Amino acid sequence: MASTPKPVTLITGASAGIGAAFAHVFAEQGHECVLVARREARLIALADEIAKARGKRPHVLALDLINRAAPARLAQDLAARGLEPAIVVNAAGFGLRGEAAMLDRREQLAMIDLNVRALTDLSLRFVASLRRHGGGLLNISSVAAFFPGPGMAVYFAGKAYVLALSEALAYELRRHGVRVTCVCPGPVPTEFQARAGLGPGALPPLTTISADALARAGYRAFMRGRRLVVPGVLNKVSAVLTRFIPRGMVLRGVASYQAKGGLAEPPAPPGPGNPPDSPSPAR
Repeated sequence: MASTPKPVTLITGASAGIGAAFAHVFAEQGHECVLVARREARLIALADEIAKARGKRPHVLALDLINRAAPARLAQDLAARGLEPAIVVNAAGFGLRGEAAMLDRREQLAMIDLNVRALTDLSLRFVASLRRHGGGLLNISSVAAFFPGPGMAVYFAGKAYVLALSEALAYELRRHGVRVTCVCPGPVPTEFQARAGLGPGALPPLTTISADALARAGYRAFMRGRRLVVPGVLNKVSAVLTRFIPRGMVLRGVASYQAKGGLAEPPAPPGPGNPPDSPSPAR
């Protein structure tokens, strides 16, 4: 007789930043975690750190979720270990700054593959096991989801998709006992800024939240069954105001904000030395 798979919390983008912060918070609350990202050495170091602090070592799966075969491979690896997700935290992603027509098209399509396609796949692939365990999805979007994004057009559009998908899934899956929470933070100081080509002026302090504070706010919201959480008063106000301000004015405001942020060095393309699996939003 086959053994029953063990329920786990699956966290993508766990090699650094937001994903790593969620790994610490879920482990702290007694969840058995599976950490997923490209950089195996970083995942192992994080798993060792959590094991030392909590006594329970997370599982580690080094996968590049930009690869379209990766979600299926992930499911196979989990099954081979006798594990299945009770909770999925989609924190993997990256951004690129600049005019869309001037940025590398392949990189922008890779951003869609990670931020949108992989998140969608993992949001749908494990619904049966999420239902069995009364768990759910915790998707990381951004306050950018509420705005058009000249200067980061594809990134903003992708985050709008994540928000719309998450809210619709929250409605559809609620009758199955599956919670879906979408977290839309403002700027989060992580590796995201360097990867996106953002300079030091890109993080206004009044809208910024630490990765740890974000992870704790997201965890609380998820456990309470909240559909949407926008951390920070100013971020909440900004998200609401976009409904009432003329769209043209919003476009000009975002473009001006991007121009004042200051560019860092041009972002390097994804590769062994610069893998795009850092948890997404710098928001």
